[in-house]
Amino acid sequence: MTNKYLNFISDEHLLSCIENLHNSYLKAKANVSKKKFYSNKIDTIKLTFDASFNELDEVTLIKTEINRQIDKSINNSIGTFHEQILGGIKGFEIGNFSGFDIKAMDNTLFADIKNKHNTMNSSSAESLFQKLASYADNYKKAECYWVQILAKNSFNEKWFGEINGKEYSHSRVNKISGDQFYKLLSGRDNALFELYNVLPTAISEYLNSIKKEETENNSALAEIQTSSKESNRSILDEITFENYGYYLGFDKLE
Repeated sequence: MTNKYLNFISDEHLLSCIENLHNSYLKAKANVSKKKFYSNKIDTIKLTFDASFNELDEVTLIKTEINRQIDKSINNSIGTFHEQILGGIKGFEIGNFSGFDIKAMDNTLFADIKNKHNTMNSSSAESLFQKLASYADNYKKAECYWVQILAKNSFNEKWFGEINGKEYSHSRVNKISGDQFYKLLSGRDNALFELYNVLPTAISEYLNSIKKEETENNSALAEIQTSSKESNRSILDEITFENYGYYLGFDKLE
């Protein structure tokens, strides 16, 4: 049976990956209580500038800040989405916390996937190189890859470099951009572009296929609005008081 969406993974697998990511979004949004929203301290001086310079009312301002916090959680889930998509290509599988993200079932390929090219410091890069080199040493036919889904260029090359003052190289340790890795596993030159093109349709059809249920929105804004009314403070003053009421003079906020 011909696939509706992509030639290199089944329709069922694509929709399953979209469902998993959708659940991550729902979980992230539902988990933002006022307590969690405040957990890293809110920069209300910055929010004061944001409100004025970006012409935002207080409710929109706080919704934007809540979404910024949610976005941090979602970024990790996007990386998982790519792992799951690639793990659905015939001959490959995901690692499931086995030390690698993707491997060939015949052990001829191991890969660690990062969603963005700049997510590692030097210590993380050194550790990753050593991990990939150990796979290459243990599996003599294996090519090992540091995958950068969102890279600054399109490339597939040996990973040579100086990390923490040490020179690193291995004949079968490579770094590769997301488009080239999708091509490598799928055998299709434009595989990542094909995924990009079908996502709007696949996402829309997935959302139309599920039962629409009322889901509880994150409670942070509602909790702040309630306490703001009780204290007769503006929303921004309420957040400032609840975060910095112990600072000199801030207990006088009215």
